[in-house]
Amino acid sequence: MEKKQRKIIKHIILETLGTILGAFIIAIAVSLFLLPNKLSSGGVAGIATITYYLFNMPMGISMLIINIPLFLMSILKIGKAFFVKSIIGTISLSVFIDILDKITPLTEDKFLACIYGGILMGVGTAIILKVNSSTGGTDLFSYIAKIYKPTMKVGEIIFLIDIAIVALNMIFLREIEIGLYSAIAIYLMGKIIDILFEGIYFTKLIYIVSDKTEEIAKKIGEELGRGTTGIYGKGMYTNKDKLLLMCAVTRKDVARTMQIIKKIDKNSFVIVTNSREVLGLGFKEELNQ
Repeated sequence: MEKKQRKIIKHIILETLGTILGAFIIAIAVSLFLLPNKLSSGGVAGIATITYYLFNMPMGISMLIINIPLFLMSILKIGKAFFVKSIIGTISLSVFIDILDKITPLTEDKFLACIYGGILMGVGTAIILKVNSSTGGTDLFSYIAKIYKPTMKVGEIIFLIDIAIVALNMIFLREIEIGLYSAIAIYLMGKIIDILFEGIYFTKLIYIVSDKTEEIAKKIGEELGRGTTGIYGKGMYTNKDKLLLMCAVTRKDVARTMQIIKKIDKNSFVIVTNSREVLGLGFKEELNQ
């Protein structure tokens, strides 16, 4: 029992530290890159950017005030653990932003700011999501919306909200470039989140249509140590049954695989596609853990 309790306590500590770390990285992105250059990442931060420049109101305080209604809506709708972590994340982010705002910005070049700001926003947000936490704003809204209406396409709604908020930034701050650079930052943030969640371990899937599938499969196994899978199908043009080979290989093995195929059957039909991630024997071993 003690071992289980220690494991739970360790898990809680790690998730709390992850929440604080993610909030700190997001704060760096906002205070040292995006905010000084009037750039927006959408959501609550985008609204707080407007109040910062129009009313000279500290961004962290603005974000806390805006988040209060969301937390009131979520008290009885989300789990206690998630609620507590979200409170920690939201307060940490607000405090870090107002502290770091006193430091000289790292760049006044809007292009550099949107690049590095977007990347850091993505890293920080990914860490927050990895520990199943939140810093309030649109990600908290997504959790609430899903609870009230599970079929709701929250991603699309949040995207539209972000566009609207960036548009408001342009209108109130009277700079079209703000929207253009902010769009780059938001795009990069999304891409970084995808990479950190799905990995950068890109592989290739090769589909082979040939009359010499057995010979090709055997040769790929001998020379590359890769297995192939036969999928039965039918060529609708020729009206003949066909065996389609499917083989997952690393990027460096693609050229060698193509050489093997063409050497055995010059008339083969080959399709090479991207695969985000492959788990199992010969690749990442996560499935076997």
